[in-house]
Amino acid sequence: MSFFSRISVAFWMLVFGGAIACSAGDKAVAPVPNPVVDAPVGASKGQQNVVIAGGCFWGIQAVFQHVKGVINATSGYAGGAANTAQYEVVSTGDTGHAESVKITYDPSQITYGQLLRVFFSVAHDPTQLNRQGPDTGSQYRSVIFYDSDEQERIARAYIAQLDKAGVFPRPIVTQVVALKAFYPAEAYHQDYATRHPHDLYIVYNDAPKVAHLRQEFPELYTGK
Repeated sequence: MSFFSRISVAFWMLVFGGAIACSAGDKAVAPVPNPVVDAPVGASKGQQNVVIAGGCFWGIQAVFQHVKGVINATSGYAGGAANTAQYEVVSTGDTGHAESVKITYDPSQITYGQLLRVFFSVAHDPTQLNRQGPDTGSQYRSVIFYDSDEQERIARAYIAQLDKAGVFPRPIVTQVVALKAFYPAEAYHQDYATRHPHDLYIVYNDAPKVAHLRQEFPELYTGK
């Protein structure tokens, strides 16, 4: 979906009264538990990265910019080649890219597994295949891009844990794939929700995610 088409969707959602959060769909039937398998809390400050995708990167970025221990969140593209990492090309759905967010965090403040818990709880609906809310196409698929054996092990174990517990009414479709490269998105996509809080798309699709983060994870929420 192009940038202008995305704005158009927000307009028609308002007109017809059908606006819902991107994370709407198959809500968790029980609270999303902490991962049984997780990385240990770091003994000292540091920086680690995780790249995830789950619908429009505006909302994912906005959520994690309000999570304790997150140093930076950058919207971008992952899963495809460097020469197709451009918004209008990615929007065709034919590049292999997913709209993604690179999260840089301090492992002494928050663990990798806790970040995944936020991802599955409030950032998106992990049971929707190749879509989130009004956005459809493979570029909106749910993905965890791992860059280490530990990240892969934790992600796969957590998905298996949630599915076994029946946390969601449908199976999780989140892919777990190796990260080849991450390409930052164009400047106008960065911090979009913060810079355009009154944009109808943000109001109806992404602001509720941040509100849910504050409600469900008050211990992790920061007002920055």
